[in-house]
Amino acid sequence: MALRGTTVLVVEDEPVVLLFVSSFLEDAGFNILEARNADEAILLLETHSEIAIMFTDIQMPGSMDGARLAHAVRDRWPPIRIIATSAHTRAPKLPEGAKFFPKPVRPHQVVDAMYQMIA
Repeated sequence: MALRGTTVLVVEDEPVVLLFVSSFLEDAGFNILEARNADEAILLLETHSEIAIMFTDIQMPGSMDGARLAHAVRDRWPPIRIIATSAHTRAPKLPEGAKFFPKPVRPHQVVDAMYQMIA
């Protein structure tokens, strides 16, 4: 799978952070879908089979946090790679193979991790 054109679902409830992450991923050549909570993310996952990577915040309002979302995605869509982030918690228990980055994220680290995940 090539890096450029890979679809990434970005799940983030803070508008400024959502814009920042989406922008640096678009600049790196990814196609971006955005969700502001786990419920929106699940709807996008159900309708966009091209999603290859999910980048999610851990602390989010709604029916589930990012850690629970990561496990739900692994159960329903096992091929999707997962990266999680948080400013308020240490690395939570995530599905095997998932990566965690503390906020503030460094764009080059996230892009490098995504490249390694799909290489």
